Amino acid sequence: MSKKERLAALAQQLRNYKAPAAADDDDAMGQPSERLRPKKAAVLICLFEQDNNEGIRVILTKRSSALSTHSGEVALPGGKAEEDDVDDADTATREAHEEIGLHPSLVDVVAFLQPFLSKHLLRVIPVIGILSDRDAFNPTPNAAEVDDVFDAPLEMFLKDEHRRSEKREWMGEEYLVHYFDYETPAAAAAAAGGGNKKYLIWGLTAGILIRAASLVYQRPPDFLEQAPKFKLPSKATIMP
Repeated sequence: MSKKERLAALAQQLRNYKAPAAADDDDAMGQPSERLRPKKAAVLICLFEQDNNEGIRVILTKRSSALSTHSGEVALPGGKAEEDDVDDADTATREAHEEIGLHPSLVDVVAFLQPFLSKHLLRVIPVIGILSDRDAFNPTPNAAEVDDVFDAPLEMFLKDEHRRSEKREWMGEEYLVHYFDYETPAAAAAAAGGGNKKYLIWGLTAGILIRAASLVYQRPPDFLEQAPKFKLPSKATIMP
């Protein structure tokens, strides 16, 4: 099967996926106060395959060290919804274009994951998109927001290698925060004209990628995921 055929089959598989419906907390808990109502955001899980048939890879960013929140951390392209955004896909692809120069026309949006809730009360919708032509994308990071753009194998987020976790607690519920260490391959580092780069992928981003990898590869991770089971203020997974 060619790369084009594999990506087409993956796109069809993901289009058939329907995320669990979020509960309506207005019915369960009453109308939440404005202070507790989460702001909407979306991130883009942009998947592609190299010509060397080494599996599906995902595009990631290292946030600018000058940002006031999550500075220097690894993240998926994305951000808060704006009034002019048509939907979550529009938010995710617009933000990716602004942050790393990935034009929306290059991305085929195929699926949406169940929302995650960040500790800053952001209701984050992960949007899965497929980049069929990786060569058409020339990363141009917005220096005000992004220090670096790189990619990693999606399957690494199912493996118990270069991974550690720690227990956290929220309102009496224990859950695990996962940390993945990733080092760029020597060939990629040489092509970029530098040494190997090391990244730490953890927290919300790691949680989203574990969920996305489980969906793409149709299997659970090799380790205990132990995502939070509570909801506040919507049926979303709360992560640090």
